[in-house]
Amino acid sequence: MRYEVTQRKSVALYMNAPTHAKHVLVLCHVYDFGLSCSLFLTFGKQGGFPMQKKYIVRLSDEERDTLKEVVKKLKGTGQKVRRAQILLKADANGPSWSDDRIADAFSCRTRTVEKVRQRLVERGFDETLNGKKRATPPTEKLLDGRQEAKIIATRLGAPPIGYANWSLRLLARKVVELEIVDSISYETVRRTLKKTV
Repeated sequence: MRYEVTQRKSVALYMNAPTHAKHVLVLCHVYDFGLSCSLFLTFGKQGGFPMQKKYIVRLSDEERDTLKEVVKKLKGTGQKVRRAQILLKADANGPSWSDDRIADAFSCRTRTVEKVRQRLVERGFDETLNGKKRATPPTEKLLDGRQEAKIIATRLGAPPIGYANWSLRLLARKVVELEIVDSISYETVRRTLKKTV
């Protein structure tokens, strides 16, 4: 314990930290009418007192075996392997590592570990390990099957008079002219024709 008097007639008291705090600072201001003290705690990497875990990971033997196989054979994407590693170390019936220790071991953020725990409890083992499947494609299809068939049929027909071959831009203009679609880019025509090759 050490004492330090500042120029403002303040006394700073430094003490050994309790179990959760890195440093404890008691700042006392000396006034004419008495003494006023404030307590300041500084914390390390965790940012505060350790909290009770809200989402506890408890794996069955079958789930544990599945995760060990994923990690051992590096089976799946990098994200899947990392999720498997996190779940194995977070298992309350196994190593039961802290979130900070898991984050340090696998070079990820503590929040990532927390999210994996939460997803396991709320959504189940399969979705946590493999990720959520998309309900819809990332971009909707611009053309339905009937429109695609008409574009391909137009391409297989003879080009207009004065042209030896169909160009993508010419085909795009012809498709709009025939009212197969309201508007279309030559790139969409290219992708449609590429499917048939």
